[in-house]
Amino acid sequence: MPARSSSNNCRIAVVGVHGYGASHVERVARLAGSGRVTLVAVADPRPATGNPALEGIPAYDDLAQLLAAEQVDVVIVSTPIHTHADLAELALRAGADVLLEKPPVPTLSDFRRLEHIVAETGQILQVGFQSMGSFALRALVEFIDTDRLGEIQAVCGVGAWVRTRAYWQRTPWAGHRELDGRPVLDGAITNPFAHAVVTALRLAGARRVEDVLSVETELFRANPIESDDTSVVRIRTTDGPPVVLALTLCAAEAKQPWLEVRGSAGSARLWYVDDILEITIDGVTERTSFEREDLLENLIEHRADPSVPLLSGLSATGAFCCVVEAVRQAPSPEPIAAGHVRWVRDPDAPEHDRPIVTDVEQWLEKAVDSVALFSEIHAPWTVDQPAFDGQGI
Repeated sequence: MPARSSSNNCRIAVVGVHGYGASHVERVARLAGSGRVTLVAVADPRPATGNPALEGIPAYDDLAQLLAAEQVDVVIVSTPIHTHADLAELALRAGADVLLEKPPVPTLSDFRRLEHIVAETGQILQVGFQSMGSFALRALVEFIDTDRLGEIQAVCGVGAWVRTRAYWQRTPWAGHRELDGRPVLDGAITNPFAHAVVTALRLAGARRVEDVLSVETELFRANPIESDDTSVVRIRTTDGPPVVLALTLCAAEAKQPWLEVRGSAGSARLWYVDDILEITIDGVTERTSFEREDLLENLIEHRADPSVPLLSGLSATGAFCCVVEAVRQAPSPEPIAAGHVRWVRDPDAPEHDRPIVTDVEQWLEKAVDSVALFSEIHAPWTVDQPAFDGQGI
């Protein structure tokens, strides 16, 4: 196994340079400009054109070719969800550390396989949950841990975003639960709102697999897709409060998602995308904006000095992977009846068409207010629909 290079000479490769992978290329290029790292190569079956950061950088069709030709310290994997586990294993066994884009894997068995490989190889695997680098999250965790919010009764969250038809056509695997017999799970809970799920679990003190007692899901879809676009999940934690998240990609208008911690002495609301924290105690509310730490930089620092905590290590995403597994085991999402859906159409650009679930925002709020599933609050699209009452993990 090659020795780890110093933090001032970290050799990085990026696998998957399109979509979000392009932002990883730009991030590495910025760090390279400061002399901290070197972008040694990229791998993607589709050539990248028009990206100045890739000029003169060796490009390979796949990771195996890249690893056979280049010396690499860190591999960034930003590829389709169902390829994550195999590519991460390939990199780890080649002696490279890995930054693996979220969601890390589509099954709990894949999670356990990678966990075993990390232990076997002694390599590092960081998962790209950027919210784990938020100083707002750290401040809120400290409030919880020091009992300044009192006894925590629940962690809840609402996500109301807008996605057009083009979103579900962005890749061959978009909107699929499976593709060619392999789990994908590109649905609201497991991909677009994955940060909401993992951050809510962190606030409830649930990071590892053993921190999750049970997961209940109710999955629905207004779009003609396999996966869910309007869903609720309720998670019972082993030693912490319940977690309820109500989520949709079919809102009338997009709003920033938020998480709320409810305690006996106060409450806190975290806008995890913007790193804004609002804490209310004794009727007084304080609102503060925070910065966040980059996960790639954290990985580089941890490699050089293991006493620097890894912010989003694989094992710390075990609770999230329990939720992914529950979604995988759940029945396929129920279609929302046409009477509860209004389509906004663009005759000149059909790819901009999108569905709006009627009054969905109020039902999301009601679900989290009641710590309840959609069927328990009688959301109209659940009428005469079979309710899914959960899978114990």
